[in-house]
Amino acid sequence: MLPDIFRTLLHFIYTDCLVLPFNDFDQEDRREIVRHILVAADRYRIERLKLICEAALCRTLDTQTVATTYALADQHQCNDLKQACLKFMASPTIFGEVLASQDYNNLKRKSPSTTLEIFENVYKFPKI
Repeated sequence: MLPDIFRTLLHFIYTDCLVLPFNDFDQEDRREIVRHILVAADRYRIERLKLICEAALCRTLDTQTVATTYALADQHQCNDLKQACLKFMASPTIFGEVLASQDYNNLKRKSPSTTLEIFENVYKFPKI
């Protein structure tokens, strides 16, 4: 675990307030930090922090990272985040962009079962 992530985790435990010390980073870097915090929150069973991270990731979904976000949600039992990812991908136009992304291709190589699960679940959603 990165020292700054651990500091953020301790700060949350003592104050019940999430403060991200990385204001000078771009959106993708902040999203990556939130992913690390979510993993730490899951590891130490800090459910409220995990829910906060899950909600933050739901608000920042994009076609380039949604497949990896889905895999992360699946790995850490974040059902709301998984559903948000599937709902985001339910549009045929967006799903086409997701399938063309490098993120999805990496996931396809690393975890074919997860990509199959994405396909099966995306087609269950009503089309937008």
